[in-house]
Amino acid sequence: MFIVLIVIEFTDLLFAVDSIPAILAISNDTFVIFTSNVFAILGLRALYFAVVGITEYFYYLKYGLSFILVFVGVKMLIADTPYKIPIAYSLLTIAAIITICILLSVIIKPKKENRT
Repeated sequence: MFIVLIVIEFTDLLFAVDSIPAILAISNDTFVIFTSNVFAILGLRALYFAVVGITEYFYYLKYGLSFILVFVGVKMLIADTPYKIPIAYSLLTIAAIITICILLSVIIKPKKENRT
């Protein structure tokens, strides 16, 4: 049981390290980056199960999250160029993508597969 707990916590740590590029797209403050990753380690497992439960109701949310990852990746790629995206625009873009995907999920219901 102890080995299983170690594997689970290591997985949480691995996914928290994965979130470092996302937080770097939003902030350059070391304190914000450190605390966000600490909270990611503490609550990532619960958040994962919440998102899995939500995707059943908000079908288009997974597509929105993929667009957000692309946006953050582009922002990281252009970080050393003169074309910088301000933090406020980044947060507004992310909020808009999530809002649009949730609204689309409420308005447009996906077709259910007929399994026989």
